[in-house]
Amino acid sequence: MSIAAGLLCLLAVVVIGGALVAYNRLVRRRNQVLASWAQIDVQLKRRYDLVPNLVETVRGYASHERATLDAVAAARSTAIAAAGTPGAADRADAENVLTHALGRLFALAEAYPELKANQNFAALQGELARTEDKIAYARQFYNSAVQTFNTSVQTIPTNLIAGIAGFRPMDFFQAVDGERAAVQVRY
Repeated sequence: MSIAAGLLCLLAVVVIGGALVAYNRLVRRRNQVLASWAQIDVQLKRRYDLVPNLVETVRGYASHERATLDAVAAARSTAIAAAGTPGAADRADAENVLTHALGRLFALAEAYPELKANQNFAALQGELARTEDKIAYARQFYNSAVQTFNTSVQTIPTNLIAGIAGFRPMDFFQAVDGERAAVQVRY
C-alpha cells in the first residue's frame, strides 16, 4: 500500500470519526432540550391543577367578577390544549395568556380584604408562586439547552452533520415582552 493510499485511509477514518462524534453530540444536546422541556411540562401541569382551586376560592368571595374568573378558566383550557402542540412558541403564547389572566385574578383579590385573609387562598397563592418560580427556572434551563443545541446546529463543522441528519434549530420558550413568566403575588 502506498503512502498516499495510507494517508487517504487515515483521512477517511478521521472524517468519519469526526462525523460520528458530531452526530452523537447533536443527539445528546437534542435529548437535553427534550428532557428540559419535560421539566417545564411537569411544572405547567402542576399550575393547571392549582388554577381551578384558586378560581373556586375567589368565586366564593367575588362571584360577581365573572369575567375575570371566566378569563382565567378559558386561558387554562387554552394552555392545556396547547400542551399537545409540538412547538414551544405556540405553547409559550398560551402560557403567557394564562399568566396574564392569573395576574388579573390576583389584582382582583386586592379589592377583597376577606379574600386576601382567607387561609386557603393564601396557601394556594403561595403554592402558585412557588410553582411559578419552578416554571421560571425550568424555562431558563430549557432556553439554555436550546441555545447550546442551536449553536451546534448552526456552526461549522457540526452544521454539516446536522443538515445531513435532519437536525433543525429549536424554538425558545419566552415570556411576552412586558410580561414576565412569574405571576407577581402579593401577600
